[in-house]
Amino acid sequence: MPMNTQDSTRDTITPAEVQQLMEKDSTVFLLDVRTAEEYESSTGHLRRSVLMPVQELAARIGELAPHKTNTIIAICRSGNRSGWATSMLRGQGYRALNMVGGMIRWNIEGRPVEHAEHK
Repeated sequence: MPMNTQDSTRDTITPAEVQQLMEKDSTVFLLDVRTAEEYESSTGHLRRSVLMPVQELAARIGELAPHKTNTIIAICRSGNRSGWATSMLRGQGYRALNMVGGMIRWNIEGRPVEHAEHK
């Protein structure tokens, strides 16, 4: 594997590395910290991602306990909120990485997204 997600000094990951990791590691946990409106917007979201807005993260961190030994990839629109989320998670002992550039970069690079189904 080209990247070492076990490296405790590293706190960021590129969209290309995230896509590779998603294909090779089914235990990676994709945490989208945007708002529900952003998650369901035209930018889409990553397959298997779980929405937990950054404003709710501190109150809901217990929900992530089952993933304490997994690599958690924090995702937002541009990489700012997910950077904050990554710092908070790492402070609580989680193996978290911030996807640099967020969904803006993911989309610019033409990577696959899913969209909410509107009925």
